[in-house]
Amino acid sequence: MDKLLSPDTGMMFWTITTFLILVVLLKRYAWGPLLKAIAEREAGLKADVAAARSARDQAQSIRDELAAQAAGAESRRQELLSQAAKEGEAIMSRLRETAEKDARQMRDKAWSELAREKERLLRELRGEVAGISFLAAEKLLRRNVDSAVEKRVLEDFLQELDKGGDK
Repeated sequence: MDKLLSPDTGMMFWTITTFLILVVLLKRYAWGPLLKAIAEREAGLKADVAAARSARDQAQSIRDELAAQAAGAESRRQELLSQAAKEGEAIMSRLRETAEKDARQMRDKAWSELAREKERLLRELRGEVAGISFLAAEKLLRRNVDSAVEKRVLEDFLQELDKGGDK
């Protein structure tokens, strides 16, 4: 135990020299590559974290963009539905107006045909009444009436008939 307490200079020299050589060798072949690998690993982790943040931010912006597009699509859908409803109402209105116009035209045409038929029947009736009246008058006046008087009486009768028919 006595040797442990008394220093031997030769042994100290070789111990320190061996320690320093070991430190230089470890620094050159072990710590340098080890520290370099740790620095590379740290840089890789920082790059991965930055890439993850970038991906998260990009995903968030895509999510926001999709939400905005969904809202835009919903508003566009509402707009299209509103426009389709307005167009449907316009078409219904045009169809209704066309149907009413056609009905008016058919009614007017029917009234006009009825008026023409009425006029035709009145003319026929007047002609027959005039013919019957003429025959009756001829039988009554067959005795000495000349044709000029006969014609004048007939014309007066037809004029009176026309005046009475217009009322």
